[in-house]
Amino acid sequence: MATGSNRYATRADTAVLAACVVVSLVVLALPAGLKDPIAGALRRTVLYPVLAVQRRTARSAEERERLTAVRAERDSLALETTLLPELRGENARLRALLALGGRLGHGFVTGEVLHQTGVADGLTMVLSVGRRDGVEPYSPVLTARGLLGLVRTVDARTSIALAWTHPDFRASAVVEGTAVYGIVRSQPGGRSGELMELVGVPYREQLLPGTRVVTSGLGGVFPRGIPLGTVQGTLTEATGWERTYVLRPAVHPAEAGHVVVISPARAADTVAAVFGSGLPGPDSVLVVSDSTGVRLLPAPPAPRRRPRPRLDTFPPAAEPRQQEPPGPPPASARRPAP
Repeated sequence: MATGSNRYATRADTAVLAACVVVSLVVLALPAGLKDPIAGALRRTVLYPVLAVQRRTARSAEERERLTAVRAERDSLALETTLLPELRGENARLRALLALGGRLGHGFVTGEVLHQTGVADGLTMVLSVGRRDGVEPYSPVLTARGLLGLVRTVDARTSIALAWTHPDFRASAVVEGTAVYGIVRSQPGGRSGELMELVGVPYREQLLPGTRVVTSGLGGVFPRGIPLGTVQGTLTEATGWERTYVLRPAVHPAEAGHVVVISPARAADTVAAVFGSGLPGPDSVLVVSDSTGVRLLPAPPAPRRRPRPRLDTFPPAAEPRQQEPPGPPPASARRPAP
């Protein structure tokens, strides 16, 4: 059973509703000239709080949409900032590779290292160039920083290359600026692709850390002057025979995305000036940039090295001079006869 206050509230709501209905009917019955002023007066008085809430609601919805858009832009910028160092590094590598191709001039083709997964990953590479592009077996594979590997098999559109990390890879090497030769290979037993070994160095030769080692050009496979790595220290010593040095490689296979494949016809060339090695040859060139462009100048001849004296040879002994018989004494030294 409803109380008196509840009945009063119910009656008041009913009266308000009836009044609103009556006012609505009256407004609808008014002519068009009177409707607009009455509607404006209602918006400014009775309906003002409702319209204010509606405006705030619309404004809040617009701010939420704007906040969502700002957050999306922030996330996109954060993602681009995360990828920016990688993009800059790739851009720098591509620019260096283009510069390397410009210095080589001819006899090469550029390719991409295709991704592969398997047991041989890190030891062999699949290149995006093949026989149709002029690639041949035993073609050196380079990057802008040095030697990466050697082409083993060639298909029509792709080719397989041995990275220097492969156990079967060998390269004849020479220490830059000297006549010290050796053989470079991957360090056996260590982590793949971490370090190189320079074996066969004469025991009397001592190499300082930081010395650069390049290809020697012997064997007819790799041109002379391609960087292989830098000396880190001595690994083993066979007393009186040879030393083995540890090298830090010039390029790691995991860092290679684009490569340059040199034709085997250039195996007899010297590319020391291309990589800035101190091994100029008779057919090498120096790239000089000036205001008119790029000029190719012949490299200066390499200084001649003085031959080392052999320890097992001695200068011939001087022949003894024969003494002449004494002649007659001078006249001043003769005594007068008594």
